[in-house]
Amino acid sequence: MNQTSSQFRKVLTRYISFRGIDIVLHLKDGTVIELDKNRKIEGNFIIRNHKDGKVEKIEISKIKRADFFAA
Repeated sequence: MNQTSSQFRKVLTRYISFRGIDIVLHLKDGTVIELDKNRKIEGNFIIRNHKDGKVEKIEISKIKRADFFAA
């Protein structure tokens, strides 16, 4: 998804709330992260809660691309 950062954030915010959408994030450092259904946006971060209780924050500005898949 190649859009301006405000458009990207708007689309990402909308799709984060849909639990039937799988999201794969490609970060600028080359890391690929698949978000599970337990996710939300707070400020400039995506909060990712793991099944084992760990909480991970992903800064939105570090995201290069996001792929969305209907589950």
